[in-house]
Amino acid sequence: MTSDSCTIWKQCWLIHLPKVRSLGVNIVGLFSGIGGLEIGFKEHGFTPEFLCELWDPARSVLSAHFHDTDLKGDIAEIRSLPDKVDVVTAGFPCTDLSQAGRTAGINGKESGLVSHVFRLLKGSQVEWLVLENVKNMLSLDKGKAMSYLTSQLEALGFTWAYRTVDSRFTGVPQRRHRVILVASRKHDPRGVLFADNAVEPSEQSLGDKACGFYWTEGLTGLGWAHESTPPLKGGSGVGIPSPPGIWIPGNPSGSRIVTPSIEDAEALQGFPRGWTWPAHTNRSNGPRWKLLGNAVTTGVSRWLARSLSDPREPVVEWVEMTGQDRWPRAAWGAAGKRHAVDASLWPTASQFTPLSQVVDIDRSKALSLRATKGFLSRAHRSRLRFHPDFLGDLQDHIDFWESGQFKQALASKSSK
Repeated sequence: MTSDSCTIWKQCWLIHLPKVRSLGVNIVGLFSGIGGLEIGFKEHGFTPEFLCELWDPARSVLSAHFHDTDLKGDIAEIRSLPDKVDVVTAGFPCTDLSQAGRTAGINGKESGLVSHVFRLLKGSQVEWLVLENVKNMLSLDKGKAMSYLTSQLEALGFTWAYRTVDSRFTGVPQRRHRVILVASRKHDPRGVLFADNAVEPSEQSLGDKACGFYWTEGLTGLGWAHESTPPLKGGSGVGIPSPPGIWIPGNPSGSRIVTPSIEDAEALQGFPRGWTWPAHTNRSNGPRWKLLGNAVTTGVSRWLARSLSDPREPVVEWVEMTGQDRWPRAAWGAAGKRHAVDASLWPTASQFTPLSQVVDIDRSKALSLRATKGFLSRAHRSRLRFHPDFLGDLQDHIDFWESGQFKQALASKSSK
């Protein structure tokens, strides 16, 4: 983008921003999952008219925590929205848009279900729409997904804005980048998404008592994160959970390379520990990891609900985009015009809780011998740079396994 093709817009140009009621606002949650988007709105006084979720494990979680709310199943069977709905939320499926998914694109079988959101909006006077999905949709197929979403919204008369955020701005130690899109026919969504703009801290400034990584990688990627985990995943293609690895230097042998428990993962997403227990099964590959990997971090929804309740003037700048510009990490638009927004990944900066204070080491599982060997083998073959102590601790972890000390430690623990 060049200055010749762009026009700088200051925050002084702003559509009037009427305030939304802080209590009594009705919302409908589509693709609700385990309620990550909806929990923040409910806590701020928004009343769910109904939630829509098809997958039975997720429905069991919603029934337990939103027991007074009507729960619907297949979105394709919903004929219309209630007469009075102020906000519609939709964290639509990322299966076809995620780097870890099929990458079939916005027309894929799962992600393409978002078309039902626009079908329902046609016959509704909804005040606000909130969509959420993965950052990869900005670049996949040259941004075809975002082009589809914005064109559908503009055809319905909406002004839209989106912003990529890092869940760590809410204080949780999980580096999770997600795109939040807010749109309205009557109001200016820039006052919701761009009224806050904190400085992004450096990775090193977050600390180094623990670091997260993907043990399933090691050749071309690592997902390395200081005092954080990389994004929680829903699981592998065959449904096997793959929690991230955590390196805790200085811990005793056998407890330096671990994986978080499912309760740790709930905390990493901002949920109370035990939130997904209603979906518990006795199978080792149960659905709870997938539920959390697909969820919205609760602190993000709390920030959204608070911002939507009291829109303010934007504190950022933007430039008009050309048709050839790639989708940036934040933008807004209406009536065929798009503007790239200079917004950070951290709208605000809540008190950050380091990973070393969230993970319950006593309940964390040591990374298996097979997984550790596989990762270290890939690491030695790759051109990636690793902390020298990290590779040494991986080898120590292997030696501890092979020495039989893990079995002794487990036997001693079970006898107490």
